[in-house]
Amino acid sequence: MTAVRDATDARQLRRVALSGLLGTAVEFYDFLVYGTVAALVFGDLFFPAADPAAGTVAAFGTFAAGYVARPLGGIVFGHFGDRLGRKSMMLATMVLMGVGSFLIGLLPTYDTIGVWAPVLLVLLRVVQGIAIGGEWGGATLMVAEHADGRPRGRWTSLTQLGAPLGTVLSTAVVTLVAALPDEQFRAWGWRVPFLLSLVLLFAGLYVRLKVTESPLFRALKEERAPARLPLLDVVRRPRAVLMAAGAGIGAFTAQSLLTSFMVSYAVGHGFSRTQVLTGVTLASCTALLVLPCAGALSDRFGRRPVVLAGAALSAATAFPVFALVDTGRPGLLILALVLGHGVAQSTMYGPLGALLTEMFGTRVRYTGASLGYQTATLLGAGFSPLIAGSLLAAYGSSTPVALLLTAGAAVTALTVWRVRETSRDRFGAEQHQQNRSHRKEPTDEST
Repeated sequence: MTAVRDATDARQLRRVALSGLLGTAVEFYDFLVYGTVAALVFGDLFFPAADPAAGTVAAFGTFAAGYVARPLGGIVFGHFGDRLGRKSMMLATMVLMGVGSFLIGLLPTYDTIGVWAPVLLVLLRVVQGIAIGGEWGGATLMVAEHADGRPRGRWTSLTQLGAPLGTVLSTAVVTLVAALPDEQFRAWGWRVPFLLSLVLLFAGLYVRLKVTESPLFRALKEERAPARLPLLDVVRRPRAVLMAAGAGIGAFTAQSLLTSFMVSYAVGHGFSRTQVLTGVTLASCTALLVLPCAGALSDRFGRRPVVLAGAALSAATAFPVFALVDTGRPGLLILALVLGHGVAQSTMYGPLGALLTEMFGTRVRYTGASLGYQTATLLGAGFSPLIAGSLLAAYGSSTPVALLLTAGAAVTALTVWRVRETSRDRFGAEQHQQNRSHRKEPTDEST
């Protein structure tokens, strides 16, 4: 009987891991397609320079949609994920993202409805941000809590693969439609990647509907122990959230500087956009190999040593990466992106799913891990390109930008140095007694 139960649990874990990978990849595809298409045509179609009102919407809406909406999504879906369940929130975030992306593909442009076109576009971008803000927590927690007693680092790293896989998919689809004649691409071709979201949505829902709820959350429901206000429980003891955010800042700083910022930086140094996107794609393919390796290593040697190694590698390669790009040679550009993003950043990012989920107790894990992760996204990925662009304009050199990349790695290293090793912890071991007594579960298991 035990062998049958173990086989069933293992099969369910594989299904949950697959649903997390596919769902996260679909959501990142939707989220990243917007950025790529926006760089190609949205400026002319939705934000004409002749209309000051449209320019104002672009200036303030882009910031709100890209950065503020993600932590908001983490808070909202975290609350209901800790109150109602992980699985239902995974399904809700996928529907929200898929429908929002599909509607972008149907939007009239500025020439048709005027300033309402950019307003609706930014609102739908906010919907995308909220959806992806809640996606990571649900997908990662479902895998981590199903894998309790098994190597969580290896299994949760499969969810982390969603980001680079989504990058590869979005870049490939946009590259195909961008090969259309310019008139056709501007007329209807740009809509195709967004309309495909509906197909991907049904495929993702098909997989996710087959998974079962987290066994740890089921135990909470059976004993009527879910937290009433998980966000309040988390912020009352904020150290865990602050440590989770600090642990992720280095990975997100490297991600933003070596992808979105690097596109404009490299183009400014004479590379074509195609050459840069090729480099980003190859770096993402490298990440698909490095991420699960980093997760597996964190099971064997601990989360802290692997993340620290990634932070040290990111800091050590910061100046060489920009020096390689400054040569103006395409091969060295690809090497720089593969080394900095594909290897160093992925080594930090691979164990992050396991590390952040292990910092919080079961009753508040969705809220705490999501808030920490999305705060790191806001601080690391949200502000780094703006700071880097200002430094480059002020000093005319990549040296301050490399220092910024090094600083992000240093924040992660110093934070993780202060975190207790959690790779050997069992989620279920601390839960049962706390559920029975209905005590308020600690939000910080890392101290």
